[in-house]
Amino acid sequence: MKKKQFVFLSLMSSFLLVSCGSKKETKEEVSTDSLPEWAIGEFIRPDITTPVIMPDSATEFYCPMRKEQVKWEESDTFNPAAITKDGKIVVLYRAEDNSAQGIGKRTSRIGYAESTDGINMVRRKEPVLFPADDQFKDIEAPGGCEDPRVAVTDDGLYVMFYTAWNRRTPRLAVATSRDLINWEKHGLAFGKAYNGRFENLDSKSASIVTEIKDGKIVIKKINGKYLMYWGERAVCAATSDDLINWEPVLNEQNDLKELARPRDGYFDSKLTECGPPALYTDKGIVLLYNGKNGSHDENGDVNYPGGSYCAGQFLFDLNDPYKVTGRLDKPFFYPEAPYEKSGQYVDGTVFIEGLAYLNGKLYLYYGCADSQVGVAICDYK
Repeated sequence: MKKKQFVFLSLMSSFLLVSCGSKKETKEEVSTDSLPEWAIGEFIRPDITTPVIMPDSATEFYCPMRKEQVKWEESDTFNPAAITKDGKIVVLYRAEDNSAQGIGKRTSRIGYAESTDGINMVRRKEPVLFPADDQFKDIEAPGGCEDPRVAVTDDGLYVMFYTAWNRRTPRLAVATSRDLINWEKHGLAFGKAYNGRFENLDSKSASIVTEIKDGKIVIKKINGKYLMYWGERAVCAATSDDLINWEPVLNEQNDLKELARPRDGYFDSKLTECGPPALYTDKGIVLLYNGKNGSHDENGDVNYPGGSYCAGQFLFDLNDPYKVTGRLDKPFFYPEAPYEKSGQYVDGTVFIEGLAYLNGKLYLYYGCADSQVGVAICDYK
């Protein structure tokens, strides 16, 4: 694929226009180029100075595992899912308590916030999904429920994919709801596939295929089945008949079929981790993903900090949803605001997970340095 240079344009101190593969070459000399026709964008941060969700040390709930009151979102709030419901955007975000120090060592729970404008949030005081003394505690405790993605069917069934983290093996799990508050857990997404072959597989980041229909994003079947892209070290796929039990797609050698992998010398040289629900368009299926950059003395892109997470896009063929037909060579979104470059993850992160559609606009929600939640907005009529 022919490489294109996409760069960053600073419009004003409180507004940023972010284009595909935006890159600041120098502080004085900045130019721009457009996204390819198939890609989604441009996304604008409405206010570079303020994230939309931040930690809160005042909220508490009774933890059924610890048998005590816990400040469940005291340390960090990040990596959100998003969906529209009743004319509002609902953001389901990962929140960490202060039970331990270091990434992956606290307990994560899923919080709920809603907004009429996509920016100003009203939050519930208690989490809506969390480890409990139930049949799923062995896969969720003590690490918790991490990094949700959410989508909805035509008839209003909300489906959440999240990482169940017992601090031994991270695995994709599924929960469903009719109101986004009361959730029924169903366990591991791949637990029953191929007689349990992938039950203990490290698995993360499920991006189910959706489409914009009647003014909202809804789940879409592909060739008679539900389809998700998933994975972080490579983009893989899985299919389902019921949204709960999923079968990973295999190759001719009966191993996981890898649709795309990291690339040496690019912003995604370490990881290609799937982002929010993929979007079916007339150009193909667009998958927004999180690319992790390698270090500069190894295989990373020297234009971005080593270890940083930047956002890219894949295009998959409509007739063959496992075939990549387009890929951005430069990220369309990368850590730029101060709160995206300082926090729990010091190398900088814009970790995209939530995509909501409201009044002709797409709202992209993302984790900022594993510490806060930001948003960027795109006109998409």
